[in-house]
Amino acid sequence: MRVSTTGGRLPARCHHLATTLGAVDDADPTGSEPGDPVELTVVTLGFDARSADDGSAERLLGVLAKYVVLSRWHQGCRNIDLCASRTDPGRFLVIEKWETPAAQRAHFDSPEMVEMATACRDLVARRPIIDLLGGISAHDLA
Repeated sequence: MRVSTTGGRLPARCHHLATTLGAVDDADPTGSEPGDPVELTVVTLGFDARSADDGSAERLLGVLAKYVVLSRWHQGCRNIDLCASRTDPGRFLVIEKWETPAAQRAHFDSPEMVEMATACRDLVARRPIIDLLGGISAHDLA
């Protein structure tokens, strides 16, 4: 399973959303190149609440939980999980798995993503970390 990037730049709409989130300056996951056998596109979004003591962690958890539930219904979504750190209260990780890079990119422009980005803007200590991951198979290690 491979995810390929071309030049490390996001499509303009995705870049606009990621910039709105404050997660990127100029980096963009682009998906696959023609003929590239992509089986799964995995994206992670890491969030740190402003403070575990001021209620922002609980509010951020609510925003992210709503986002996950609504986004699971999007076309091309295989699964979305929301995880909370056991060692750092107020740290959350969203793990998204998409059938294709195109489905993932379309989701980045969805109303649910925009609503989540707007709602968590004042709840986070720093900009979220957004990453595009590719699976590694035994064939890749040979």
